Amino acid sequence: MSMMEMQKASVFPEIQPSLGRTIVLAGLAADITWEIWARIITPLWVGGPLEPAALVQSVFGFNNLLLAEAIHATVGIIFYPIGYLFIARPLQRVIFPKLPLLLTGIGFGTGLWVFALYVMAHLFAGLPPFLGFITLTWASLIGHVLFGTVVAFVVRQTER
Repeated sequence: MSMMEMQKASVFPEIQPSLGRTIVLAGLAADITWEIWARIITPLWVGGPLEPAALVQSVFGFNNLLLAEAIHATVGIIFYPIGYLFIARPLQRVIFPKLPLLLTGIGFGTGLWVFALYVMAHLFAGLPPFLGFITLTWASLIGHVLFGTVVAFVVRQTER
């Protein structure tokens, strides 16, 4: 089996120095997109911004807003792109190998939304599931879908 065939056979990215660059670039681009949606566009729609740092504070039970913002930024810039590369995209490649990149990104973003508003907000912070499906819930879904889609496209571009 040639090196090219072995690379095609693996559903996981090759661990090399450029992988860190891919992770950070995808995370920064997606996080900037999220922030524009959450803090500029969402308030025009629902009357206030999405505030994930407040959710972080609820989950961990502390009042330090700066720390909560830093935790959310770190998760978005580093850990969510790692999740895309090592969980979401490999699953997509195995289960739906011909799924278009856009749908992979939308699926990843939707998964992040479920994680945020069901697992973290409901199971950990004790809020209603999906915040009771208020307008903010749907703004959050759009923000997470944008985030997931940007991660998917930036990863593809940086891997070329």
